[in-house]
Amino acid sequence: MDPYGNHAVNMNTDDTADLKDEGTLVEHLTDLRKQLIKSAFVFLFFFIVVFSSINVWFPYVTRGNELIVLGPLEVVKLYMSISSTISLGLALPFLFHFMWQFIKPGLNTRESRFIGYYSPLMLVLFIIGIAFGYYVVNPLSYQFLINIGEVNFDVMVSAGEYIHFLIVTTVPLGLLFELPIIAMFLSAIGILTSEKMKNVRKWSYVILGVLSALMTPPDFVSQLLVLIPMILLYEISILIVIKLEKKQLLTE
Repeated sequence: MDPYGNHAVNMNTDDTADLKDEGTLVEHLTDLRKQLIKSAFVFLFFFIVVFSSINVWFPYVTRGNELIVLGPLEVVKLYMSISSTISLGLALPFLFHFMWQFIKPGLNTRESRFIGYYSPLMLVLFIIGIAFGYYVVNPLSYQFLINIGEVNFDVMVSAGEYIHFLIVTTVPLGLLFELPIIAMFLSAIGILTSEKMKNVRKWSYVILGVLSALMTPPDFVSQLLVLIPMILLYEISILIVIKLEKKQLLTE
């Protein structure tokens, strides 16, 4: 008998396993590349549409405020920045869908079902957060800062600074309004519990207060306008997690 027969069989088995692993990795990378290419095409499509129609919707962004530009290149940077932001927002549902298609094979039934059910709700909450920032936080914050400046200065706002301020006071709120969905997902996969959220409630309020202060001017009213919805979303998240926990206990 060949004393190395068993060793050779083991080596062949190991080589076969390595080849399978390499094949699986290549398939994953190919699938990821495919989803990224589709995402890039969707974003590019929306960017072309948004950029080509900028003279139609841009007055709704400026709201009649008198803005200045400091040079010809600033106009291009401004249009590119705002067009990219809006295009990314419009493309988000498609990007989420493409990424979900990529990670779906690696998810269990509960995780896959959760993402499939609540992806549309994520978009709705994001839009609500953006709308809250656009119609409430941004105009109040902007007018407050302008009024302070006009006391001692002739205020001239550049278009670039205005667009940057608009993005800062809207997009973060859109992301923060996703808190209930994030809490639901972490609860569904067993990472987050209602007791953990209750135990860190005070520290969570402190963090939310800091975030509201960063996104608003230093006046009490504007900060409350942001802080109160954040606290409500946190408490709603706790109630949702409690409901999910009760539902899981009943199914078990």
